[in-house]
Amino acid sequence: MSIITVEHLKSFFKTDEGIVKAVDDISFELKENEILAIVGESGCGKSVTAQTIMGLLKCPPAMIKGSIKYHDQELVGLPNKAYHKLRGREIGMIFQEPMSAFDPLYTVGEQAAEAVAVHSSLSKFEIRKKIIAMFNKVGIPEPENRYDEYPHQMSGGMLQRMLIALTLACDPNVLIADEPTTALDVTIQAQVLNLMRDLQKEFHTSIIFITHDLGVVAELSDRIHVMYAGKIVEKANVIDLFDHPKHPYTKGLLASRLRRELKGEILPYIKGTVPRAFEFPKGCRFHPRCPHAMNICQQQDPEPVMFDNGQVCSCWLYAKQKKKAGVDKR
Repeated sequence: MSIITVEHLKSFFKTDEGIVKAVDDISFELKENEILAIVGESGCGKSVTAQTIMGLLKCPPAMIKGSIKYHDQELVGLPNKAYHKLRGREIGMIFQEPMSAFDPLYTVGEQAAEAVAVHSSLSKFEIRKKIIAMFNKVGIPEPENRYDEYPHQMSGGMLQRMLIALTLACDPNVLIADEPTTALDVTIQAQVLNLMRDLQKEFHTSIIFITHDLGVVAELSDRIHVMYAGKIVEKANVIDLFDHPKHPYTKGLLASRLRRELKGEILPYIKGTVPRAFEFPKGCRFHPRCPHAMNICQQQDPEPVMFDNGQVCSCWLYAKQKKKAGVDKR
């Protein structure tokens, strides 16, 4: 059963340089009690997708079209006051930079308590007790003392754990994690990922995990959506995507991973860069970087094609092999 359903979502921005098509006609669904990963390079629209779901984009300058449903409630066009009741309580978000997520003038306990108080009728004593218990659950040492400390007194890894604890203290049904391990060193990354996986199993929270690191999603996610230049180009479960990638962009991302056997060799990479969002090329947006580009790739945007295993790929390489998938939200 789906908890979030996104259909034909567009998030555009009007700027002096032109219309920025940050998210351009994407559809997908998040099922209950699953971890869905959205992967892609910087500038592909992953974070804007998350911010659109959370209702964090100001309209204007943002122009949002399409549909985002939380259960049966439509979120696109929802008044800010109504969104405020959902945000945190029903749908929580963990941001990339834990240091910037906290106000340096207040203790982490004060900030956590304020967030919980907005969405509950608990007393101050009960809120403090609940937050300290959550700090303890995410592995923060001496949680009673940490409650009264300021953000600058803690490491990035500790703050990220506290941000996760703060978000989960509001008991959300959906958690959106926007590259939560990007600013952390490798050992802390592993701890945070293990923590999120354990908490997801314990609280049965549905998670949208946004990252550019395919190594991370291999360990954490159930399904993966690959995003490029504002569009989702491939959808698959984690095993199929790693064993049988379809889209040339997905293959390029997988080939670009660091591996021991590449020592001493030129590291593989995808040539070129993601085009700016107001300069997307006509046709398939990946064709200027694609080693398999054909004439039709420069003229028409490919339709999504579904394979027998449920994998979906938008690429002209497969257009004549399989029937069109239509709008596939899986």
